[in-house]
Amino acid sequence: MPGCSGAAAVFWQGGEPVAVAASHPSLPGLIDVQVRCGSGPLLDALGSGEPAGSADTLEEWRWPEYASAALRQGVRCSLSLAHRAGGEAVCLSLYGARPRTLGPDSVAVAERLLAFGGAAVGVASEYGDARRAARQLRDAAESRAVVDQAKGVLMHALGCTAEEALQRMRQVSQAQNMKVTDVATRIIESRGGDGGDALGWTSSA
Repeated sequence: MPGCSGAAAVFWQGGEPVAVAASHPSLPGLIDVQVRCGSGPLLDALGSGEPAGSADTLEEWRWPEYASAALRQGVRCSLSLAHRAGGEAVCLSLYGARPRTLGPDSVAVAERLLAFGGAAVGVASEYGDARRAARQLRDAAESRAVVDQAKGVLMHALGCTAEEALQRMRQVSQAQNMKVTDVATRIIESRGGDGGDALGWTSSA
């Protein structure tokens, strides 16, 4: 990109920066100073959704801490943009070694790059959500199978109905501050003996 000497991308989640990628090892420091002082073009872009930048950091008065850090890194101008998707966001910051080299043309190119990055993050987020949902469904199915198996053990040992067996497991769960599935696991593990006796029950209980 004409006039751009370096760039950094930040992935935000829950209002916090969780990942940074930069073209130069010194540029993440410019992200850090903005997060630390709560002020800078990146945060303005993130808050407003509009591009924010400094035409010349030597003349910048809005973000003094950022401008000072940028000048120490040889950055004379910058441009930051943000793309939000729910509770997540991707920010792209461009840096120039000469003042006023990042103008309207730079915004157009940066927006295209950011849109691509935002789409990639969106796909990754949807994939992660799908995996979490699948894992939760699998865990729920496994838990249901364990509880059903434990009910069968209790029904045989105590001569009770399925609903009574489940109620007894819930009583133990509350009394011993255990999950019902943990209670069920204990019953199944004791199936070689009497499932009710394993939890201190008898058929007359």
